[in-house]
Amino acid sequence: MSASTPPLLGFANALSAANAWLGRACAWLTLFLVIGTAVVVVLRYGFGIGATALQEAVMYAHAMVFMGAAAWTLQRGGHVRVDIFYQKFSGRKQALVEILGNILFLLPFCLFLGWNSWDYVSASWSTLEKSGESGGLPLVYLQKTIILVLVFSLVLQSVAELIKYAHVLTGKIPAPEVKHG
Repeated sequence: MSASTPPLLGFANALSAANAWLGRACAWLTLFLVIGTAVVVVLRYGFGIGATALQEAVMYAHAMVFMGAAAWTLQRGGHVRVDIFYQKFSGRKQALVEILGNILFLLPFCLFLGWNSWDYVSASWSTLEKSGESGGLPLVYLQKTIILVLVFSLVLQSVAELIKYAHVLTGKIPAPEVKHG
């Protein structure tokens, strides 16, 4: 953070940096997905050996890739958007759309998901839920916790985005370059 960076913007940058770190870490799990899946297939069809624990680990990693990296995707503007009008807006109008989208859609969705999944995850933790499959992983409670990782990271990234876009709207930082097409 430079000396001229407003403290709130520095906080937003720190949140974004944490989510970028989590997203990059999750992205590396795709290498495990490819290798793990290949090993499961070779063991199963080449040697007739089932690898339930490895299969479940691949499933857990798959969940973490998508849910753990969602905030990083938001940060990088990689989420799905129907931008018939948005792409033609000025940077300040885009900032207003982003603020409204975060307040009206993303944050309520996160709160809804967090509220509705809390009991589901905490019940799994209370019993340290294990796989129902023979030879499966005893970590089902950790897999279910990934839902809360999604919620927590998206809320933090939404806060960071709101701070940044508020600075754009007030003219404290320049609007990002508008990309057409």
